Order: sequence, then C-alpha cells, then structure tokens
Amino acid sequence: MSDGLFDLPGAPAPARGGGSLADVDHTAAPLAVRMRPRSLDELVGQQHLLAPGSPLRRLVEGDQPMSLLLWGPPGTGKTTIAAVVSHQTNRKFVELSAVTAGVKDVRQVIDAARRDLSRGTGAVETVLFIDEVHRFTKAQQDALLPGVENRWVTLVAATTENPFFSVISPLLSRSLLLTLESLTDDDIAMLLDRALTDERGLNGEFELAADARDHLLRMAGGDARRALTYLEAAAGGARAKHEQALKLAAATAPESAGEDDAATPAVIDLVTLETAVDRAAVRYDRAGDQHYDVTSAMIKSIRGSDVDAAMHYLARMIEAGEDPRFIARRLVISASEDIGMGDPTALGVAVAAAEAVQLIGMPEARINLAQAVVALALAPKSNAVIMAVDAAIADVKAGKVGPVPPHLRDAHYAGAKKIGHGSSYQYSHNDPRGIVPQQYAPDVIDGTDYYTPTRRGGEAAYADRVTAIRKILRDRK
Repeated sequence: MSDGLFDLPGAPAPARGGGSLADVDHTAAPLAVRMRPRSLDELVGQQHLLAPGSPLRRLVEGDQPMSLLLWGPPGTGKTTIAAVVSHQTNRKFVELSAVTAGVKDVRQVIDAARRDLSRGTGAVETVLFIDEVHRFTKAQQDALLPGVENRWVTLVAATTENPFFSVISPLLSRSLLLTLESLTDDDIAMLLDRALTDERGLNGEFELAADARDHLLRMAGGDARRALTYLEAAAGGARAKHEQALKLAAATAPESAGEDDAATPAVIDLVTLETAVDRAAVRYDRAGDQHYDVTSAMIKSIRGSDVDAAMHYLARMIEAGEDPRFIARRLVISASEDIGMGDPTALGVAVAAAEAVQLIGMPEARINLAQAVVALALAPKSNAVIMAVDAAIADVKAGKVGPVPPHLRDAHYAGAKKIGHGSSYQYSHNDPRGIVPQQYAPDVIDGTDYYTPTRRGGEAAYADRVTAIRKILRDRK
C-alpha cells in the first residue's frame, strides 16, 4: 500500500507499462484518489518545497533529470509528488512497493527504461516510484544504483523512516532529499472544502456541519488521506439518510415532495460522521484550552503517581485524535523533569515509547504510550535534575562564569604546557578511588551544590554517593 498523499488501500494501481497516477477511473476510485492534485500548484502544504526555483520546481517545471528521496509522515504528499513528476513531465510512471518487489522486479524496470531511452528521438523517460523504500534490503537498494547513476530512471523513493539510517549511503548521496511536514488543520480544511465542492469530489452534493468538520480535523491528525477517507465514509452515510428522508416524505406527503427537496445537499452531521468512522467525539480542542488542560492534567497525574487518572487523560487525548508524537514528547520530558534519578530507567522507557510511535503508528502505538504512562506514574519521583540544571543556568545568566582552571584546559596543541595548560592535571583513573581531589569548577562557583538528590527510589544511592564524592573533591588542603 502506498504511503503518499491521497493514496488509499484498494485504489486502482497505475499502469506498469506507462501512464501516471492521474490516469485512474474516477467513477470507481476512492475520493482521496479522485482528489489527488494534478500539479504542484494544487498541492496543499509543503510550501517550503514549492518556492519558485526550488529543486522540486526545477525537476517538474524544468523537466530536469533528478532522483528524489521523500521523507515524511503518512498522508503528507509523497505519492502525490511522484504522480506530479510523471504527469507534468510526460514521463512513463512505474510503481513498485518495497513490501512485495524484489531485486528481479527492480532490474526489469530499469532494463525496460534503458531500452526506452535507446530509441532516440521521441524516447520516453521513466519515473520509478518506490514506496516504503526503507523496507528494501541493502541488495535491493544496490540494484537501484545503476539506473540512478546513469539516469536511466528518475527515481522517486518514499519513506516514513529516517533515511540516514534506512537508506544506503550511495543511494542517499545520489538523490535529492526532501523532507515533508505534517499538514496543518488549515491545510486539511482546505482539502475538505475542495473535496466537497469539486466536480471530481462530492460536487456540492453534501454540506459538512461545523461540529463534524472540527471533529474530522481532529481525527485527521495532519493526514490528508485519512481526512478524505473519513469524509467519503460519512458522505455515504449522509446520502443514505437523505434518501431515506426523501422516500419517507414522498410516502407520507407526496403533494409536498418535489425536485427542490431532492436537490438539497445532504448534511454530514456529527452523529453521521461518528457512525461512519466509529469514533466518539470527545470534548477536546487541540488548539485551545482543552488541549493544554488535558495535557497538563495527564502530566500532573503522572507527577502525582495517580496511574488511573493519567491513563484516563491519555485515553481522552488518543480518542480526540491528538498527535501521538506530541504525547510521546511530553512523556519524555516528564521522565526527566518529574522522575529523573528517582528511576533513571524511566527516560529509556519514554524514549522507547516515542520511537515505537514513529515505527508502528496508531492505533497500535496506543499500547506503547500506555505502558510508558504506567511506568512513569508508578516510578519514584524526583525533580532534583531539573532543579540542578535550572540553578546552574541561573548562575550563568547572572554572570558567574569564571575562567576554566588552567589544569583543565586543552593541552593537545603545541606550546600549551608552556603557558600552564593542563600541566598539573591529575588523571582520575590513577587514583584507586577513581576520584582525585582537585578543582574542576571555576573559582566563582567552586563549592556550590546544584544537584540535591532526594532519598526516594534509586536516587537514595546517588545521594550517599554524591555526598562522599564532594567530600573527596573538596578536601584539597
């Protein structure tokens, strides 16, 4: 299944022998496919990629040969950009999915593209779109290199994973990396308005109620494909209700039923939308007070060790369509701010949950977030870490910076020891305790205690240790 903007499961696949993603049967294609932008000017969002003279503009409008690597979340425009590249430049379009294609498939496409180019005048170039390229093995990615290096194909590869970890260096260095951003609510709203009125979409036959619109924006979570999928499902429900109402009116009052009633747009209300997508509308405003109130309540419940309340607020955020990456970021912050050295493993749990959100996505990632919430809520609490760093920052801002003691300064360059840099430094590992009583801090803050550990959880052991270490370090007489 393709991952780019407006690409849906069950959508008609592009012809492997040619044509573009725009060449679909619009009478049968899902709404998201029908509304796929046909040019860069119709693309919503990603304005940082669409400026005049940008590499993407030059590739499409200047018809310049160039391979692209598109990195971004689902539903942000990766497949759409590939479609525009093929459609606006009149190139042949071939799509392969890294989930199902192998080295043999890649080589067949490249060989066919090479044969097409060898025909001379009138030769057609090929755009090879690889979806989820991060799923390709190293051998499969290596098979792409000859086609890219010799420009037998214009490669457009899409990935939701960090390409610096998932794409081989030779392929990465030969491609232009474009980073796509999640669409904003304004972007999604524009797409919904276009789909409601455009003849390719719902052609003015439906009216979207304000509360249903707001709920749809929340559920979309920056994913245009998801927004249009939900809209289409809700439109189907609204059409059925509208037709049923017309039949009832015709049966009970045939003299008053007429063409005007049939021409009235069917209303997509909140109940119809909820029924269509099977998700309740939770009172929650991602851009207003509710957003901050619920987020704050979850973090404070974790801080207060009330695991049940924390789980409740997590559920509200999930059901309201909050971006799971935002939730994960808040948990990572809480792991250090509220738990810190009380349980040093809490940060690892939170970071792992954040990585799982990126790797797995919703709805499954709700389990990873829930595990992190439970772990953090039940962990021993300490704010000693944030208090320490903030106190140190306050002193720096107040001008307490002082020169670095001479014995700690860099001594790796010629002449350093002549001016006393590093000459009296004592190597800690030469002491049987692993700690040498020498000055590390500048004079102006020497002897200041920034870190004050609690006696809760694992930090109790650190409290004893820091006391012993400070005694050794400061016994320099």
